[in-house]
Amino acid sequence: MRVLVIATPVPSHFLPLVPLLWALRSAGHEVRVLGQSDVLGAVRDCGLTGVGVGEPFDVDAMLLKNLPREQRPLQARPRPAPELLGGYGRLWWAHATAQLDRYTGLAEEYGPGLILADPLEYCSLLIGARLGVPVAHHRWTVDAISGPARRFVRAGSAGPPDAAGPADPARLPDPTVLLDPCPPSLRLPDGEAGVPIRYVPYSGGAVTPAWVRSDPGPGAGRRRVAVSLGNTPALHGEGFVRGLLHALAARSDAEILLTLPEPHRSAVGALPGNVRVVDPLPLHLFLGTCDAVVHHGGAGTAMTATAFGLPQLVLPQLADHFPLADRLTATGAGLSFDTAAQQDDPRLVGQALDELLSDPRHTGSARRLAAEMAAMPSPAAVAADLERLAEAHTEPREASLPCTSRN
Repeated sequence: MRVLVIATPVPSHFLPLVPLLWALRSAGHEVRVLGQSDVLGAVRDCGLTGVGVGEPFDVDAMLLKNLPREQRPLQARPRPAPELLGGYGRLWWAHATAQLDRYTGLAEEYGPGLILADPLEYCSLLIGARLGVPVAHHRWTVDAISGPARRFVRAGSAGPPDAAGPADPARLPDPTVLLDPCPPSLRLPDGEAGVPIRYVPYSGGAVTPAWVRSDPGPGAGRRRVAVSLGNTPALHGEGFVRGLLHALAARSDAEILLTLPEPHRSAVGALPGNVRVVDPLPLHLFLGTCDAVVHHGGAGTAMTATAFGLPQLVLPQLADHFPLADRLTATGAGLSFDTAAQQDDPRLVGQALDELLSDPRHTGSARRLAAEMAAMPSPAAVAADLERLAEAHTEPREASLPCTSRN
């Protein structure tokens, strides 16, 4: 079977699909990834074949262009109301209409039996309908955006007045299958139902540093707290990072471990002695040595920390960071602050870290989430179900994914 992957031009949107793509490839299927140059490095690094189309998208540059000087996203645009989350469909519909002709031609040439994409990639839905091929969308984490965004697009608000043919927003179909890596307790109670798939941490390859191999791990007389802030430093967030690290380092029995590249590392400046700053490194290589995680609400960080059963302090900055923070807090596995004033208050941040490290209820809740995640169907099992779905889709009867009964 030929599997066509269509990726929005953001590497963090693509990475959650990689374990499933490995499973499909290992089962003997051909996998090809179609996308802009922004994601091709991630495609190459994970050992798959990519086809580049169009100019770079550069989502960070786009976000910076719309940010007032020296304000990070949360300061410029506080938490959006839930009914506004569907508005993110405007950006991704505009992206889809710009790429659709080129993507369609390559898809027709390739002749896939299955299309896989992340939940904001609308070319996949339009091309799947045109080719008569099932389309599976793979969520990243708690998903409060993709369903409302599709409804927003269909309402026509995101399309040109004269839209017609395959790019008519009113004709945007739903995915055949919506794969959901969230453990049951973490899902939105009133969210769109999905098919469960176990989250397998992956954010790239690396050589394990010596300090990870020699570390005795939790319970060895000190507490280690990982800090992972995604693209926050690049979005006018260096001052925020500096203040956050000083607040966390006030807990003198903890080592604060931050992953941060240059030039942001130098811009943050001198830090307390119990703060260690390292180059970006896949989190799954060292979270086993940690007691808690502090992060911005990014899907990869939150889901990897969940897989390791770690309590989390979430400081959301934009978009789907907020509902993810809400759900982690609701499960008891995390704490969160969703305003800039709270996040910039060293007393509040320090107290939250103290609570995460001292109250066993948070660790207990985090471990229960990890156990739920581990019990979900593996990518290999879901790959086999997707193969059966693609085969059944060619028959004159309605097909469904067998593992939907596990949801």
